[in-house]
Amino acid sequence: MFLALKALISGVLIALASTLAKRYPGFGALIASLPLVSVLGMIWLWSEKPDAENMAAHASATFWYVLPSLPMFLLIPALLRNSVPFWAALVLGCALTIVLYGAMTIVGPRFGLRL
Repeated sequence: MFLALKALISGVLIALASTLAKRYPGFGALIASLPLVSVLGMIWLWSEKPDAENMAAHASATFWYVLPSLPMFLLIPALLRNSVPFWAALVLGCALTIVLYGAMTIVGPRFGLRL
């Protein structure tokens, strides 16, 4: 039952962001850019395992994993503005993010990051 509630709340927030973006792209982007998934994830994690050290490690790792996702939001609009089809731009943006996540996973611990 708890899983269904988590999925429902998360799904409603995603639907809200995409629906708003149809009419107000900037406002939809603002909603989408909020760390709602991270906040909800922390709430769900805390409700299932209220451990301050575990939560601190989770929040810290989330910060470091956000960084490699940011270039995707520059690449996709650049590709779209240069006539690259949407699906190709999306795939290339996601591929870049996967590569950067991999790099973060390899490089981060070398700099003392706990990921």
